[in-house]
Amino acid sequence: MKHVVKNLFLLSCLACLLTRPISLKAASEALPDPVVLIKASSDAISLTAADMEATLSIYDAKGNVRTRRIQQASRVLDGVTKTRLTFLSPADVAGTTLLIYDYPDKDDDMWIYLPALRNTRRIVSRDKGQSFMGSAFSNADLSKPALGDYTHVLTGAETLDGKDCWVVTSTCKTTAIAQSQGFAVKKAWIDKKTKLTQQLVFLNTAGQQTKILTLSDYKQLEDGTFMACRLEAKTLSNKRRSVLTVDALRHGSTLPASHFSSLSLDK
Repeated sequence: MKHVVKNLFLLSCLACLLTRPISLKAASEALPDPVVLIKASSDAISLTAADMEATLSIYDAKGNVRTRRIQQASRVLDGVTKTRLTFLSPADVAGTTLLIYDYPDKDDDMWIYLPALRNTRRIVSRDKGQSFMGSAFSNADLSKPALGDYTHVLTGAETLDGKDCWVVTSTCKTTAIAQSQGFAVKKAWIDKKTKLTQQLVFLNTAGQQTKILTLSDYKQLEDGTFMACRLEAKTLSNKRRSVLTVDALRHGSTLPASHFSSLSLDK
C-alpha cells in the first residue's frame, strides 16, 4: 500500500504478462468470457439466507494455534446481502461482531462492534485489506468483490487437485482499489464443471505472490447455492496460515431483520 507511483509501471508490465494470449490445447473447447465466468462463480455462492457455526484456527509460523468460535447469519434484505458474524469464544474476543452489506452494484459496507470499548465503528476502504482479527484472512476476503473494479482475462486452463479449472486473472483497475483490497492482481482457479472457485492467489504491485486462499468441501443448500465449508489462507511473507471450518450449516436464518443493522450490533 505504500508503493503508489513507482509501482504503477510494474503493475502495467505485470498485467501485460498475465493477460498475454495463451495457447489452450483443447481447441475444440469453447473459451468462456472471463467476466461471465467470474459472475457465474459469484452467483453460485449467492446465499439468500443461511445460519452457520464455524471454527477459525489461526496458526503462527511455528505452528502454534489460537482457536475462535464464530456464529454467522446471512439474509437478503431489500436486495442487499447482509451478513452478521459474531465471535462466541474465547472470552477476550467474545461478543465482537462484524456486519457486512454486500451490494450488487457498489462497494460493500462493513461495521465492527468491539464489546470492550462498547463501540461500533465503520471499516473504511483503506482497512479492508487488513487482517481480519489477527488471522491470515483479510476483511475483504469476507465479502464479494465488485466485478467492475477489475480487468478480467482468461489466462489458462489447469488441473488442480483433480479438477479441470479455468484460470482467470483479475487486475485492479486503479491504485486506490489495489490499496483498499490489499493486492494488485488476483488469479482464480474455477472448476469448469461446477463454476465453483477452488483457489485464489494474490499478488502485489511487484508481481510477488502474497497470499494463497484455498476453498473446499462445498455444500449445496436448499436454494441451490453453495458454501465452501473449509477455507485456508496462507500469507507467504510470514508463513502464517488460518483455517475456517464450518461446523454447522442451515438454509434460512432465524435472526430478525432488525439485527442486521449497525445500530444493533451490541445485541
